[in-house]
Amino acid sequence: MRALTLTLFLLFSSTLFAEPVDYSLPDLDGKTHSLTDYKGKWVIVNYWATWCPPCLEEIPDLVSFYEKHREQGGDVVVLGVNFEDISQEQLADFVEGQMITYPVLRSEPLASTPLGSVPGLPTTYIIAPDGSPVARQVGPVTGKQLDDYINSKKAKATAK
Repeated sequence: MRALTLTLFLLFSSTLFAEPVDYSLPDLDGKTHSLTDYKGKWVIVNYWATWCPPCLEEIPDLVSFYEKHREQGGDVVVLGVNFEDISQEQLADFVEGQMITYPVLRSEPLASTPLGSVPGLPTTYIIAPDGSPVARQVGPVTGKQLDDYINSKKAKATAK
């Protein structure tokens, strides 16, 4: 278990912030989603693009991860942030074709976001229930890695 925790610590290069972070982005229907909308939940913010092969590989696993947690009471949410210049119609068709069920938000590509830098795609941030970013992974993630990380944080919090 310690080796797994160490591996996850190395995998998710920690991006610890003292303060919770909030920002808002629109989804494909124009509804604005803010990180504060999900306070009390773990939020997975996944920056991706339709042209990115590793992003395409992780999407089915993120969908499964999201659906599993939604069925278990919704203590974890996935927000996919499309990080490219693409038309609304093209993106909507892509999301439908990939059967993405978690909210997909739109952002123009930026060197830095309110969560921090996005040095490559995919980049995933994990936001704790208090709204503070606790981890960042540049490169693909799996649902198992996310579950292991969140469960280790929950276990540490319970042990205190």
